[in-house]
Amino acid sequence: MDQLFPFLLLAVVFVVLIVLPARQRKKIQDRQQAMQNSLTIGTPVMTTAGLHGTVAGLGEKTVDLEIAPGVVVTFARQAVLEVRQPSVETPGAGEDAPGTPGPAV
Repeated sequence: MDQLFPFLLLAVVFVVLIVLPARQRKKIQDRQQAMQNSLTIGTPVMTTAGLHGTVAGLGEKTVDLEIAPGVVVTFARQAVLEVRQPSVETPGAGEDAPGTPGPAV
């Protein structure tokens, strides 16, 4: 039993340092690929640089994003980090709620 302990310890270290991170990377790649495949025109997205825009066009390896009305930029598809949910504006979002003090004068 004493002779097998170092080999068992080495096997456990191998699994922890090599196999588990590889499985995690594979899961992340699968999620990223599924997100890339789900892109359609009109989808709000955020790029890896933090730029928010709406998909205006799709190419095989590129995506056109409308970042302002009439302003379209082209990015590599891999630059799309995540699909964003459209923001919902609440009525009176810019107004002070009753009973709250206004800006200091």
